Amino acid sequence: MADPTAEPAKSPRLGSIDAFRGLAMLLMVAEVLHLCGVAEHFPESRLWAWLCHHQSHVPWVGLSVHDMIQPAFTFLVGVSLPFSIASRRRRGQSMAVLAVHAFYRAAVLVLLGIWLRSIGRGQTYFTFEDTLTQIGLGYGFLFLIALRPRRQQWAAVVVILLVSWAAFALYPAPPADFDYASVGVPTDWPHLLSGFESHWNKNTNLSAAFDRWFLNLLPREEPFVDNEGGYQTLSFVPTLTTMVLGLLAGGLLAERTAAKENSTGALLGRLAVLGAVCLAVGYATHYAGVCPLVKRIWTPSFVLVSGGWCFLLLAALYWLIDIRGWRGWAWPLTVIGMNSIAIYVIANTMHGLVDDMLRTHLGRDYDALFGEPYRTLVSGGLVMLAYWLVLLWMHRRRLYLKV
Repeated sequence: MADPTAEPAKSPRLGSIDAFRGLAMLLMVAEVLHLCGVAEHFPESRLWAWLCHHQSHVPWVGLSVHDMIQPAFTFLVGVSLPFSIASRRRRGQSMAVLAVHAFYRAAVLVLLGIWLRSIGRGQTYFTFEDTLTQIGLGYGFLFLIALRPRRQQWAAVVVILLVSWAAFALYPAPPADFDYASVGVPTDWPHLLSGFESHWNKNTNLSAAFDRWFLNLLPREEPFVDNEGGYQTLSFVPTLTTMVLGLLAGGLLAERTAAKENSTGALLGRLAVLGAVCLAVGYATHYAGVCPLVKRIWTPSFVLVSGGWCFLLLAALYWLIDIRGWRGWAWPLTVIGMNSIAIYVIANTMHGLVDDMLRTHLGRDYDALFGEPYRTLVSGGLVMLAYWLVLLWMHRRRLYLKV
C-alpha cells in the first residue's frame, strides 16, 4: 500500500486466500482424529509415526505441520488486511473510522480468546497465548503499519525481529545449577538447550519472567508460576511480524488484482523469492546456533521459517486457483475459510455435544465399526463432517461470523 490515501479500485475476492485459510482451519479441527492414538496401535508403522508427529506440536525446538497452523492463520490476517481496507474505503469510510474499527476488532479478538479459554473454569481465566488473543494484541499495530509505505513495512519486520532476538539474548540465561522443576520443567528434560541457546529455554526466558509478573496482576484462582506448554504473552510481538509478512504478500496480490495487469509470472516469482529468502535466513540462524527455531515462544527464526513456507504455499494456491482457475477441488476448503471465526468457536465449544449426539443416535460404540485402532478416525471424521455441514448451511445463507 504505497499510497494509503489513494482511492482503490474494486477487486474480486481471491479464492486462494479462502482456501489457504480453510486448509489451516481444517488441520486445526483434524485434531479430533487423534492420529497419535491410532499410531500407538501400530508401533512398527513409520507412516503412522509420521502422521502422529505432524499432528503434534514439537516439544520445543523444530517444526511440524501442526506447528504451521497458527502462523498460517496469523499470516493470512495480514494478507487479508489490504483487501479489507480497500473494501471499507470504497464504502466511503474515513481513515479515522477504519482505525476505530481496527482497534475495536483487536479488543474483540482478545476478549473472545479469553472467553474460550475460560470455558469450564471457576472464574475468568486471563491468558494471552491463545491464537485469537495473540492476533488481537498485535492487530492494532498491524493496521498502523499497513498505512505506511512498503519499505517501512519491511523495516518494521527487521526491527521487530532484531529487538525480539536481542531482548532474549541479553536477558540472563539460567545458571548451570538452576532448578528447572521450580518452573514446571523436569531437570532431565531432553529438550533443554545449552550454551548461548539457553537464553531461549522453556519457562526461564524473558517472556516467562514477564508473565510471572504480568499475569499475577490479574485475578486468578491460584498464582501463576509457569505455562505447561511454555507459551507466553509477549509472543504477540514476533507474531506481529508474521502478520506483517502476510501484509506484504497481501499488498502484492491486491496491487496486481486491482490493476488487472498481466504480470502473474513476476508476482509468483516475488512471492517465491520472498519465501526462499525467509527460509534460508531462518534456517541459517537456527543451525548456526544464533536463534533456535521454537514455535512456542515464536522466536525470530520461527517467524522467518514459517513465513517462508506461507509465502510459498500462498503462491502455489494463487497459481492453481486464481490463475489456472482450478477452483472445484478447493471448494470444501473455501466453505471453511470464509467462516474461519465460526469454525474456530465451534471447534472449541461443540466437540463434546456433537460427539454425544452421534453416540445417542448411532450407538455408543458405533466408532468400533472398523476395529479398536480406528475408533477415533470414525468418530472424529463424523464430528468434522458435522462441523462442515453447519458451515455449508451458513455459507449457502451467506451467514459469516466476523468481528
